[in-house]
Amino acid sequence: MLARTAPLVIALTSAALVLCSVACSDASDRGALEGSDKPSQAGPAAGGGAATFEGSAGGTTSTKSGGSCEKMDILFVVDNSGSMGEEQSNLATNFALVTGRLDAYTTGSGGKLDYRIAVTTTGRSYTDVLPIPLPISIGGEKGDDGAFRRGCGLKGAWIEKSDADRSKELSCAANVGTDGPGLEMPLDALRLAVTERETDGKNAGFLRSDALLAVVIITDEDDCSHVTDKVKDACNANDLKPLSTFLSTLDQVKGGRERWAAAVIAGETTCNSTFGTADEAKRLKDFVSQTGKNAIFRSICQGDLVKPLEDALNVFGDACQHFSVK
Repeated sequence: MLARTAPLVIALTSAALVLCSVACSDASDRGALEGSDKPSQAGPAAGGGAATFEGSAGGTTSTKSGGSCEKMDILFVVDNSGSMGEEQSNLATNFALVTGRLDAYTTGSGGKLDYRIAVTTTGRSYTDVLPIPLPISIGGEKGDDGAFRRGCGLKGAWIEKSDADRSKELSCAANVGTDGPGLEMPLDALRLAVTERETDGKNAGFLRSDALLAVVIITDEDDCSHVTDKVKDACNANDLKPLSTFLSTLDQVKGGRERWAAAVIAGETTCNSTFGTADEAKRLKDFVSQTGKNAIFRSICQGDLVKPLEDALNVFGDACQHFSVK
């Protein structure tokens, strides 16, 4: 990993994945996302009892079957900077596990989870400027700005549960490359994906009002989402958007904090693994903390994304249990 220097940004941030998801279990017994690819054996209770799900802490939560989600919109925000090649490969390898767990689980009503999965990157377009004596543009980088990645055999901008080759398509889409902007802005990429890219048509139709939004962010650096697209310093805290901007945007888009969930896989501390070096993601840890019970942070330095992804699915399953049906 290269060190960042100001005013130019040489940052490599982390890789990606947003893996979200999973379902509500059935009415009388519990169906956990963790551990097994096998579907829950218990059927829905007659007369609409409680749906239960084993949470990530090993406890059991329950809610009325009418209050659990039947649909999940999963968005991966993957770092496509120069240091993310190994992480993307690992993510692609493990996507079959993700779709397998999603396919196997039964919702509180006794049906199968209706899910869709999209992939974008941490790259947001920006221009480098010299701050003195007057701001002067000296170059910049072009990002996806929240637009979903296409290609890989996808029929549209995201993968549907009904797609026959969804695991293969998702694994292909996870390899977003390593030529993205060196200054990672995953939170602003997420904001753009569910706001401006929805209204300008690039991501239109992905978000469903009756679905839990589940977001997975994968990166090896911290969030550096700037207030403007003019970057004078690589990651100066005074130039960054407050975390409240992203929290309030997601709350507004989904109609409440209980209707979306997030998993961040990044550097819990400055660390090394087979993936390389990761910086401590202080802002992303704060984002998870401020989000509350529907969010989880896991270290990217485990060297394998299996456990972090499983933990993400469990948190999404818990959030699905408490989803507010409107």
